[in-house]
Amino acid sequence: MARATRLRRGRSRRLHRCLGPETSAGSSDPAPDSDPKPSWKPEEGSISHRVQRLAKYRFLKKQSDLLLNADDLDAMWVCLRENCVIDDGTGAEKMNYEDFCHIASVCTEQIGPKCRRFFSPSNFMKFEKDESGRIAILPFYLYVMRTVSLTQARIDMSELDEDSDGFLQSHEMEAYIRGLIPNLAQLRDMPSAFVQMYCRIAAQKFFFFCDPHRRGKACIKKVLLSNCLQELMELHQESEEEVTDTEQAENWFSLTSAQRICDMFLALDKDMNGTLSKQELREYADGTLTEIFIERVFDEHVRRGKSGGGSAREMDFESFLDFVLALENKDTPEGLTYLFRCLDLQGRGYLTTADIHSLFRDVHQKWIEGGNYELCIEDVRDEIWDMVKPADPLRITSADLLSCKQGGTVASMLIDVRGFWAHDNRENLLQEEEEPEEE
Repeated sequence: MARATRLRRGRSRRLHRCLGPETSAGSSDPAPDSDPKPSWKPEEGSISHRVQRLAKYRFLKKQSDLLLNADDLDAMWVCLRENCVIDDGTGAEKMNYEDFCHIASVCTEQIGPKCRRFFSPSNFMKFEKDESGRIAILPFYLYVMRTVSLTQARIDMSELDEDSDGFLQSHEMEAYIRGLIPNLAQLRDMPSAFVQMYCRIAAQKFFFFCDPHRRGKACIKKVLLSNCLQELMELHQESEEEVTDTEQAENWFSLTSAQRICDMFLALDKDMNGTLSKQELREYADGTLTEIFIERVFDEHVRRGKSGGGSAREMDFESFLDFVLALENKDTPEGLTYLFRCLDLQGRGYLTTADIHSLFRDVHQKWIEGGNYELCIEDVRDEIWDMVKPADPLRITSADLLSCKQGGTVASMLIDVRGFWAHDNRENLLQEEEEPEEE
């Protein structure tokens, strides 16, 4: 009996040693004082590494082969149109569930079993039905196209994911965008000399919205779900001649917008050293941004130079792209987060009435210098408080700015005299519209 007990204890000790210091009997949780072991990664060029890459390639190739190609999508559209019914009232092409099942059989015969998954009962139930239980074929077809497009994008990004961790680094994202250019109607004729710069500008928007912690790695899942990818793909839907200048300028990924950003940076970079000083950045937007805001941008979002010291701190091109993205997307959580760090003068996570007063003082000065009427800073401060309606009546947080749906307007009022003018002019126009006309 004693010998059996000693054997069990010996096995227990050997098992404990095999499991390592991070686990113990009866528990699979790491010990409090132990560090997690890094995940094993095969050495570059080793047999294990080559086998891993080959397995990944074969898996992704198999997934790609299961996707519908352009010819398959065209054939599906023909099947849908030939087997649908025309709604007498609206003229829309529709199908009921029986039609849906019939079309599934026809598509499977003509295209193959890879289209079968789109014709599941759950997919039919996703779409709005009329009083006869029919769905329109166009939304269904657009759903199929979008699913195929996103799946192909996922496969393409996974191929470029060198670490196979579900994230893309900047050079990987740029490579993905470079691969899309020949297939996008508005970009395929881009001058070859501008391609690298374009990819750099385009990739930065993905990182601005999909890398909130600024780790230099964008999550592939977030990229696929973001509006950025949809905005980029819009350049494929229409030829450049059919898009207005305004629409091109508003789409960050258009060639017009990329050239505008590049020209803007070059015009500001007076000493042509590839970075912007505070003095150079003050000329952005015709000098309408306040002095205190420019200072806070450098404090919060610009890295120090290698030689150290305040005089060595200048804004590089990537930081400039983030700066422009924040100002052009002030109503988004990402844009407001960027700007709130600048507005939060004390770094406390909230703004007080004193902060609002300090921030608006520079706007007020530029306002008066522009020949406008006198303002009462306290009145503007109270107006901002009324617009935000913070949960705590004594402080405004970034959450308050987001929830009030006017955070972008408030930020503009505090950092840009032109932004305040736009708000003030809008208020005056609304007042004029509300006043009854005199007979």
